[in-house]
Amino acid sequence: QVKLVESGGDLVQAGGSLRLSCVASGLPFRAYTMGWFRQGPGKEREFVAAMPQRPGDELYAGSVEGRFTISRDNAKNTVYLSMSDLKVEDTAVYYCAATPVVTVSGDRGEWTYWGQGTQVTVSS
Repeated sequence: QVKLVESGGDLVQAGGSLRLSCVASGLPFRAYTMGWFRQGPGKEREFVAAMPQRPGDELYAGSVEGRFTISRDNAKNTVYLSMSDLKVEDTAVYYCAATPVVTVSGDRGEWTYWGQGTQVTVSS
């Protein structure tokens, strides 16, 4: 049984930083592309970032590029999302996702497994 468990969500002031973690189990972590999505209040779930098996092939949404960094620790089956210069519009539930697809485009349909989400709230 595959499980993705996110943690690290919190209330933070605008301009602040936060790091989310997602621990995966029940899948061959090294063989999966890992990613993050988010769903803000009244909005659809949107792609944030993805990291395939090899470093250097990361993909980011334009709204977060330069502020967010995705990374992974294969020894710990964990993917991280480091967020800096947070804005009020970054407020959302952040979801971890996994897919065996190597080259992703950010389309939600490409992703096989999802976590339950962790809340990030950015105050002004």
